[in-house]
Amino acid sequence: MSVNLNRSFSQMKKKLIKPSSFNSITSDQFRMIRTNIKFLPDENKNKVFLMTSPNNKEGKSTTITNLAVSMAQQDEKILLIDANLKNPVIHHIFDIPSQIGLADILMNKKRFDEVVHSTEIGKLDVLVSGTTLSNPAELLGNETMTYLLNLVSRIYDVVLIDAPSILKTTETHILANQCDGVILVLQKGKTKIDKVIEAKRTLELAHGNLVGSIINEK
Repeated sequence: MSVNLNRSFSQMKKKLIKPSSFNSITSDQFRMIRTNIKFLPDENKNKVFLMTSPNNKEGKSTTITNLAVSMAQQDEKILLIDANLKNPVIHHIFDIPSQIGLADILMNKKRFDEVVHSTEIGKLDVLVSGTTLSNPAELLGNETMTYLLNLVSRIYDVVLIDAPSILKTTETHILANQCDGVILVLQKGKTKIDKVIEAKRTLELAHGNLVGSIINEK
């Protein structure tokens, strides 16, 4: 799966764009991504997808947010998880308090149903990062995270996880092999080919299932 998003989409930073404001090209691109995911082998087993990028600031969080919105508009039950426990941004996009969320579940302080946020966009729910942690890798690799992903994969049609850069953090390595598929976001004119190769190799070593990429034009 490889999809090229146009200039207008790459400029949607830290801002939730309503589907009614999508131009036809952008709408077509999202439909293409959704179709590609839908027709992956063993579709019924592919519920949890992680989105990452080789480097920071390549449009990953904006991409996954708007993909979640697009999917939710198709009457699917979608969960968007912010797994960037050091520098979360999803709560800014949806204007949701970030003090309690994923990290608090992993520390066994809260249950999922106590912290998940519903939105007014189709059947889209959001799980923010919660307590900011300086070293979240151990938590993201614990049994509670495995249990959580098993739980939400039974509740939702698709689970989308916004993860940190694969080459900048260790926690994404840990998350990658817990998901059914990994999507790599690249920014045209910024992401270097050697970094793409390194990111692919890193995902292979982490036993992550790279199912495709999204090329984000600035």
